Amino acid sequence: MRKITTFIALAVLSFSSIGCDRFLDIQPEGKIIPVTVEDYRKVLTSAYSKYPAHKSLTALRTDEVSIDENSTDFIAYREIAMWKDANTDQATTEFPWVSFYSVNFYLNQIINEGSKTMADSPEKSQILAEAYALRAYVYFDMVNLYGKPYNSATASADRGVPISLEIDLEQVLKPSSVQEVYNQIHTDMEKAEGLMVEEKHPSGVHYRFSKVALKALQARTALYQGDWNKALSYADQVLAVKGDLSNLNTATTAPNHYASIESILALDNAMNSSVQNLSFATPELISKYNSATDKRFGLYFEKSGSKYKVIKGGSSDFRVSFRTAEMYFIKSEALLKLNRLSEAKETLLKVLKNRYNPEGYAAVQSTINPMNSSDFMNYILDERFREFALEGHRWYDLRRADQKKIIHIVNGAEYILQQNDVRYTIEFPMSAKKNNPFL
Repeated sequence: MRKITTFIALAVLSFSSIGCDRFLDIQPEGKIIPVTVEDYRKVLTSAYSKYPAHKSLTALRTDEVSIDENSTDFIAYREIAMWKDANTDQATTEFPWVSFYSVNFYLNQIINEGSKTMADSPEKSQILAEAYALRAYVYFDMVNLYGKPYNSATASADRGVPISLEIDLEQVLKPSSVQEVYNQIHTDMEKAEGLMVEEKHPSGVHYRFSKVALKALQARTALYQGDWNKALSYADQVLAVKGDLSNLNTATTAPNHYASIESILALDNAMNSSVQNLSFATPELISKYNSATDKRFGLYFEKSGSKYKVIKGGSSDFRVSFRTAEMYFIKSEALLKLNRLSEAKETLLKVLKNRYNPEGYAAVQSTINPMNSSDFMNYILDERFREFALEGHRWYDLRRADQKKIIHIVNGAEYILQQNDVRYTIEFPMSAKKNNPFL
């Protein structure tokens, strides 16, 4: 019986584009076994470089984009836009599975073996901290792709994803519960916190986890779990170190650019060029903006005939995982849930002052000021739709909010994702199921 771990290991060993992949061979004859901090930094760099570009694929499931049926890549992505997960055409791009576990394989090697062989030093602590943080991020992303949204009442019974913490290629993995996966995420974040040395990394190498990036992950995790006090605390800790916002009245690049003053962790290729080239912004998304006063509009979209192309992404310059604005949004939502409405409004307005021209900001203030808690929560979600368009947040926001009904037209046919549809949880890929009967 072919085991998922064997499948993962073979995938890891098949990579040849990066020199440090000579490490971690199952049969190390003629290979180099990592020992030093320099060796393990190369292994960790390889893990970072292989992080999946899955967020582009989630955009195709949302109300953010429609796909161009004349695109040469149309056949590779159409079934994602149709929410056809169960009987995927072989031509369809799969949501990543092996890629996540391949990254996880590298991280387990660093954590389990590197902790023994690297000489004690600040560099060793930093490498181990980043490995724990990145492993936490792997499982956070996986459980939010393939597990149900976190619900404290059902998380212990809801199916999550397999947890692999060893490098034993013969282990047989079965899905853990959503709660167990989140418990592992917290365990890894706590270990990372105890080891992390670097407060933040300079631009250009801030694809690596740092103390402030770890706090950002902790804030997002708390938000998704509805732990409002912790979400507020972690967001505040991030903003105390990195609270600057890009003023789009004067800035010439989008706030999700890796060189933006808002960038905290620039790891994810949130809108890759393939998905960008075959998609248009939906009329629903475009209608959410006031194109005359919202300065994001011109940085995010470009007119193409009667439609709008997305220009927010498409290159490595727009790698983004966490940025300052998200922390303000998390803080605002947490304050609202803690019945601190006026503070929640004040927090969000700090962002919006940097997003609208003076006339638009005055209008936004007038709109927000009289809102009650329910109306303001809806406004936060609308602003998240605008602010984080095509950055990979929308699918997760839909899952944790109202799981609304969405209609896509593909090849002239109507496809419907019903409200609270079971397909708001993505099925395990067919290739993974074929290689592991326990999935």
